[in-house]
Amino acid sequence: MFEEGILLKTKIGADKVYDLSLGNPIYEPPPKFIELLRNYIENPASGLHRYMPNAGLAETREAVAKNLTNETGLIFSKEDIVMTCGAGGALNIIIKTLLDPGDEIVVFAPYFAEYFFYADNHGGKCVVLDHDDDFMPKLSMLEEIVNEKTKMVIVNSPNNPSGVVYPNSVLKTLGQSIKKLELKYGRDIFIVSDEPYRKIIYDDISYNHIFSTHSNTIVATSHSKDLGLAGERIGYVAVNPDNENKDEIIDGLTFSNRVLGFVNAPALMQHLIINLQSETVNIDDYRQSRDFLWTNLTDIGYEVIKPQGAFYMFPKSPIEDDVKYVNELRKKNVLVVPGSGFGSPGYFRISYCVDEHTLHNCIDGFRKVFLNHT
Repeated sequence: MFEEGILLKTKIGADKVYDLSLGNPIYEPPPKFIELLRNYIENPASGLHRYMPNAGLAETREAVAKNLTNETGLIFSKEDIVMTCGAGGALNIIIKTLLDPGDEIVVFAPYFAEYFFYADNHGGKCVVLDHDDDFMPKLSMLEEIVNEKTKMVIVNSPNNPSGVVYPNSVLKTLGQSIKKLELKYGRDIFIVSDEPYRKIIYDDISYNHIFSTHSNTIVATSHSKDLGLAGERIGYVAVNPDNENKDEIIDGLTFSNRVLGFVNAPALMQHLIINLQSETVNIDDYRQSRDFLWTNLTDIGYEVIKPQGAFYMFPKSPIEDDVKYVNELRKKNVLVVPGSGFGSPGYFRISYCVDEHTLHNCIDGFRKVFLNHT
């Protein structure tokens, strides 16, 4: 859809295409980022752009560890952190480290579609756990799909594409279930939290960290969204400091960073984020976009669960065939993504990290297509 949007814009003009297909952050990085970047440009330090250990700069890992200690109450050190090329790089080195050929990964629908490709990259496969009407995973069915080949469960909260934030009760139940299943199958099963949106949360909701649920927990994240640095590819992996095999896991992650060709996370970005761990883009800007879109869509008649985080909305399609509905929207120059691609047919994803012109002018298309089916 993103590529089609580019083509459509060249044909009829960018101002007439309302592209809500891609989660590409619209807001610029916070002022402190620009200030630090300018300082590095004007006062270049020797060796700033050289190789460093594959796990990343020690001072950057220390800054990340300190921030996680403050957030979680667990004592993290730099030895628990590996800097990565975004959350995508983080997930790939985790999967490379943990999976043997034929192992399985449980993903919760609606899911980020790239998980399937990441698993395939390393000889694994994904198995899907369905959701209820509130986009909560049906954990009562978890035992039916976990088996002797299951190596990890990926959690994505705030969720792409639904925007839901999993409550602590869901994460606690997940941790308890995984511990029981580990005993049943006599193997470690890791809970991997993919959380690049964890700082983009609305309505005073607290983020529930996965680490308290189980010692076999690992976080993959990035600053693509919270600092508006998607194109800079800077993220990290954090291994639960209470995991008894964490040293071996960190060694595997560091090795995988090298042999998968990432080598190390971008040097300049590592230097910059040392002093940006508590910074974010203006979250209220995204909240206002969410409120505008949700109010207008529900007024039209769409069924939409109000997102609690991230910058996605996942309305129910008025017709069963979500692909057909998305194509009808496209004829009105409104570009969204079918829910089938996220394992949830009958829905479609809207990315509201867009400019005001796109956000305000897409409403007419949403209205006209909806009214065609009422």
